[in-house]
Amino acid sequence: MIDPVLLRDNPELIKRSQEARGESPDSVDAALAADHARRAAITAFEELRATQNAHGKKVAKAPKEEKAALVAEAKALSDRVKEAQRAVTVAEEQADEAFSVIENVIIDGVPAGGEEDFVTLRTHGEPPTYDFEPRDHLELGEMLDAIDMERGTKVSGARFYFLKGIGARLELALMSLGLDRALQAGFVPLIPPTLVRPEVMRGTGFLGQHADEVYHLDKDDLYLVGTSEVPLAGYHMDEIIDVERGAKRYAGWSTCYRSEAGSYGKDTRGIIRVHQFNKLEMFVYTTPEEAEAEHLRLVAMQEGMLQDLGLSYRVIDVAAGDLGSSAARKYDVEAWVPTQGAYRELTSTSNCTTYQARRLNIRHRLPADQGGRTQHVATLNGTLATTRWIVALLETHQRADGSVVVPEVLRPYLGGLEVMEPTA
Repeated sequence: MIDPVLLRDNPELIKRSQEARGESPDSVDAALAADHARRAAITAFEELRATQNAHGKKVAKAPKEEKAALVAEAKALSDRVKEAQRAVTVAEEQADEAFSVIENVIIDGVPAGGEEDFVTLRTHGEPPTYDFEPRDHLELGEMLDAIDMERGTKVSGARFYFLKGIGARLELALMSLGLDRALQAGFVPLIPPTLVRPEVMRGTGFLGQHADEVYHLDKDDLYLVGTSEVPLAGYHMDEIIDVERGAKRYAGWSTCYRSEAGSYGKDTRGIIRVHQFNKLEMFVYTTPEEAEAEHLRLVAMQEGMLQDLGLSYRVIDVAAGDLGSSAARKYDVEAWVPTQGAYRELTSTSNCTTYQARRLNIRHRLPADQGGRTQHVATLNGTLATTRWIVALLETHQRADGSVVVPEVLRPYLGGLEVMEPTA
């Protein structure tokens, strides 16, 4: 949710942000009108309450012969107060609805436009070349007896799979490497619930544009998470936390679920776009002033992982129309996938400024010399390891016979294994 003070003081800034996202600026005018109506309703209610209180004192002091008439007036006044209170409730609901339509205000410098309008900030490494015809990750995975799509489909349907043998071990190695890096950086590991309440899913912004990608359990009114960003954001919901002495950093290891609605026909081969996967997600609570610096630290951790895994990649500044409702800026790190001849997203990291924290009511207290009042924290999230990385690893490090060289950094997690060999 956007800052209501910013809305009142600088609506043109928010309109420009909406336009850069490809959204209508009319939502800003609608929110301003709803905010005005809410404040007017609250003022009317408070004035009536003050009148009611004053009238109550008058009744208490009135002579006996005047009390009956004053009591009748008090009843009529009470009815007006109740009606005014109902009007406040309606006005607040309408204002909340109007505010929820407006997406987070983008940070200066975010490119305008849609999915194809990103800006490449840097590249690392040269795309690998081979003196043989490279195999795609699924063919390699089948030769290694590491990926079984056929039985995944038999058991659960399209876009499900089994990771088997070295495939399962490879994913655990990736996740464990990421967790070790997170621990070294001071992150607290969490294994969060993967079912969350509607208010948590809504608070993180996943029931807006991407609602059709989320699985919902009607019976229990719970949502399956598509990223542990969601439960990690809800972890401190309705709390005042201490971030003045340093950011709170968490690393959530969880299974994630996405319906991939609207993606039929895209990446149907292999494990690039699937319904279930594992992910290690970094999540940070910090002060608004530290958020942009923290964002760069998260990207640096992601790049360090990909560099040590020997992957060629680029870092892009995602365009406003492709940010999602909560992010004010997002950087994607995309690895080169040889058989596709293209960079594909392996990690994202988003600065959500105070947008999620306003929805989830997460605040911190300023120091006494700054007044000691509370203000909303900033939240950030970023992927540190996930199942999709196996795609780039297998294809990048393959050899002509179908074997795959294990990056040195992963070997300690695989019992010293240097090469994954095709099975007989």
